[in-house]
Amino acid sequence: MIYTVTLNPSIDYIVQLETLELGQLNRIAQDYKFPGGKGINVSRILQRLGKKNAALGFLGGFTGDFIRSSLEQEGILTDFTTISDDTRINIKLKAQEETEVNGQGPTLSLAEIADLKSRLAAVSSQDIVILSGSIPPSLPRDFYSQLIELITAKGAHFMIDTTGSSLLETLEAQPLLVKPNHHELAELFATSFSSIEDILPYGQLLLEKGAQHVIVSLGGDGALLFSGDAVYQAAPLKGTLINSVGAGDSMIAGFVSQLSATPDLELAFRYGVACGSATAFSADLATAAAITDLLDQITLKKLK
Repeated sequence: MIYTVTLNPSIDYIVQLETLELGQLNRIAQDYKFPGGKGINVSRILQRLGKKNAALGFLGGFTGDFIRSSLEQEGILTDFTTISDDTRINIKLKAQEETEVNGQGPTLSLAEIADLKSRLAAVSSQDIVILSGSIPPSLPRDFYSQLIELITAKGAHFMIDTTGSSLLETLEAQPLLVKPNHHELAELFATSFSSIEDILPYGQLLLEKGAQHVIVSLGGDGALLFSGDAVYQAAPLKGTLINSVGAGDSMIAGFVSQLSATPDLELAFRYGVACGSATAFSADLATAAAITDLLDQITLKKLK
């Protein structure tokens, strides 16, 4: 089973306007409400790829009810911890420029925290746990490390999508996958990149520090996969960028969906790139049809 953990989910309220005038009455042209959070995005893509998975995390209030029911309507198993505080709402205003207004997140009790940990304690060596997204302010900074200790004690694999020192601290536990973008990777090692060749030693360094696989997303320039002694480069796909939100989560879902079933790294990487690109070219997360349409367009080059 694949489990996703979203500690700070949200309703993503996307508002489209012709223009946004501060201090004036603005009328919405279109609006959408989606269940949000990086782990939830991964669950939604996994489901569209036909991979059974369960979504965990904290949900509360009418906003939490919306998220839970939305996921269940998509056929996703949910095992969230119910909390007394409300799940947040993130507002994404799309007008002349895109503006985001994100909620902080709920205050969590010790009992609620213990409940989530007890659910994760049920994983086994056959499971993969995907940890991604921000941590509510009421949780300690090392909370991901606490969960990783629980997960690895059961022999389960884990993947974590985080940045900075939080990423470095998890590498010795040998995550199945880490996926920084090239900006995050440069910041992680206090350097800068001017070419693909500049990136290669640092992707390899993440492997040496413990990661089993590393994907470095390059935005409009494609992506790199590091695994063992091999490095693969995926060329960028042609399309119109509509929505960058969830593209990285979709890439994770695509890669893990295949790696959980086959040792074929190139196939897993193709799915990752197809899922990420299909979401970037869509208003919401990618559909299964959109992902399939892009699979045959992906070209991989083995750099070493």
